Amino acid sequence: MNGTDNRQEDPSAGQLFDTAIIGGGPTGLFAMFYAGMRQMRTLLVESQPFLGGQLTALYPEKEIYDVAGFPRVQAAELVENLVEQARAGNPDAVLRLAERVTGLAAGEEEAPGRPLWTLHTDQGQYLTRSVLICAGIGAFSPKRMDQPGVRELEGRGIEYTVRNKEAYRGKRVLVVGGGDSAVDFALMLAPVAARVTLIHRRGEFRAQEESVQRLRQSGTEIRLFHELRRVEGENRVTGAVIYDNRTQEESRLDLDAVVIGTGFAANLGPIRDWGVELEGNQIRVNSRGETNLPGIYAAGDICTYPGKLRLIATGFGEAATAVNNAKAYLEPGTAAFPGHSSEKVVKAR
Repeated sequence: MNGTDNRQEDPSAGQLFDTAIIGGGPTGLFAMFYAGMRQMRTLLVESQPFLGGQLTALYPEKEIYDVAGFPRVQAAELVENLVEQARAGNPDAVLRLAERVTGLAAGEEEAPGRPLWTLHTDQGQYLTRSVLICAGIGAFSPKRMDQPGVRELEGRGIEYTVRNKEAYRGKRVLVVGGGDSAVDFALMLAPVAARVTLIHRRGEFRAQEESVQRLRQSGTEIRLFHELRRVEGENRVTGAVIYDNRTQEESRLDLDAVVIGTGFAANLGPIRDWGVELEGNQIRVNSRGETNLPGIYAAGDICTYPGKLRLIATGFGEAATAVNNAKAYLEPGTAAFPGHSSEKVVKAR
């Protein structure tokens, strides 16, 4: 799964796609599968050299509990299953990895109100009848901290994610933050680290209640109303000074590592210039997944509508909704509802 996909081909030689999916995270992969179910010529473009989005880039060992059909599943395993499903359901799809989409432009109309779209990337351009934007939160970067010692020791005991929990086996770890990321990191490390301390500047967590309950039962030392004063160490982290923000009383911890889980900043980048209607850092869509531009859809974390929840499970439903409505848009008179997948398998036999 890592590296450039070995089935890649250059589709720029006049090939017209029915849909171009931007983003190879969970939502984009399920959209690729569903586009195959609807027999749509599919292009998927992913800026990273791997599939899986944030699950692969940031949380490969995270345990996920809120995907239907899985009592619990590791992020990397979920991605592997999604890739297998997408490839099996859409074997002729063209995958372009390590390629960044830079522009989107409407061209001639193949029918009134249905323009063809040119997708510009840093490596070429592709012609497509519709586009499905599944770019997650866009380009993301960790929210870095400026306390003394942090920048100097980044990569030498200070990290912003946990990609390999075995690297922390037997170590003393400080986790900073009170949201889902920080709580997830502490839960991942508690079984392997010698000691995990989590500090949060507030009195209540912003993470899911069930995760917080498991955190309290994990053996993690939790210090609320505490913040990071400084990190100590020459070539590697050796300790940190934290303080109670109510009393300013300081405490020193002997440490081997600090994981800063204060979240990631999102940047839509060139998407802001494509003409899609935005609400903050998200693309506004209707109940069919349509944006304000004809033939342009969005699904997953990047889209918003009243009552939107940013969940993997939600993204799966949005992907199916957008793909099926795109099919009906491209072929007027075709039903958006495709029938049940079990019926399709029976017919194929």
